[in-house]
Amino acid sequence: MRATRFLAGIVALTTALALSACGDSADETAPATSGSAAAAFPVTITHAFGSTTIEKKPERVATVNWANHEVPLALGIVPVGYAKANFGDEDGDGLLPWDAAKLKELGGQTPVLFDETDGIDFEGVANTKPDVILAAYSGLTQQDYDTLSKIAPVVAYPKSAWATSWRDSITIESKALGLAAEGDKLIATIEKQMKDEAARYPKLAGKSVMFLTHIDPADLSKVSFYTTHDTRAQFFTDLGMKHPASIEKASAATQEFSLTQSAEQVQNLSDVDIIVTYGDAEGTTLATLQKDPLLSKIPAIARGSFVSLPGSTPVATAANPTPLAVSFVLKDYVDLLGKAADKL
Repeated sequence: MRATRFLAGIVALTTALALSACGDSADETAPATSGSAAAAFPVTITHAFGSTTIEKKPERVATVNWANHEVPLALGIVPVGYAKANFGDEDGDGLLPWDAAKLKELGGQTPVLFDETDGIDFEGVANTKPDVILAAYSGLTQQDYDTLSKIAPVVAYPKSAWATSWRDSITIESKALGLAAEGDKLIATIEKQMKDEAARYPKLAGKSVMFLTHIDPADLSKVSFYTTHDTRAQFFTDLGMKHPASIEKASAATQEFSLTQSAEQVQNLSDVDIIVTYGDAEGTTLATLQKDPLLSKIPAIARGSFVSLPGSTPVATAANPTPLAVSFVLKDYVDLLGKAADKL
């Protein structure tokens, strides 16, 4: 296992990195340190594993897990390394389309891409010699955090794994980079884009929407859905819609980001106006559900107020909103939701 193999040499490596950092110049993709940003340090960030103090403005930024690299990229910083895309990468280059576009805009080369197929690549992270490791939206375990902390200060999630909103990710990570004001402006820009796009479909306002997880056509005896704690469900409220009361009630009893219930309890979902899920563009997912004797009784399924996000396409990937993805696919996603609302 990477973590076990790596721990034996991490202390020596950390010492070597600290010594070499004194003489190394900053990575060519890192921005110059401004006086105002430098004045923001040291900065301390509290998170689920305690607190992390960053003594001076980071020049070499690494990120782990999903989408954390998008905050520095959106703020004009090319990380020295981040996780290779394992979902939504249609051309196989390890980059999501919005990342590739931003890297091209910034004129930077592709950073080191960590392969997280079997977990965090601790050796790969250490080899990039980071000054800080961003993971505000992640699934870090205590062991992951402890191992990464031997490499550089780690910014972990504030409360729960995989539950940090895109706003909080920007707020937390921009503060760690000494760019809090720029982070606030980025949030305001994205919020305006969301408001403007949603305004094209007035019928969306106030509609209740739920997000089903992947559907298994071979077993429709149960349904799984994302709770209000998940960023996919939170995206709906960003667009002026709301969580169904049934989903809010179920979510209040847990901190999990998804739940499963028997299909025999479908009457609980009668308050859902629109359903979103991962499926196909041809309509076979909806057709399968409409043929099922139990799930077909859900009003949203019966009338076709249904959005099926095909496979690992950009719009399906970005249904989990992240700082760069939102702007890239927002129009397409709102169009799909608007068409579903038209069937109400």
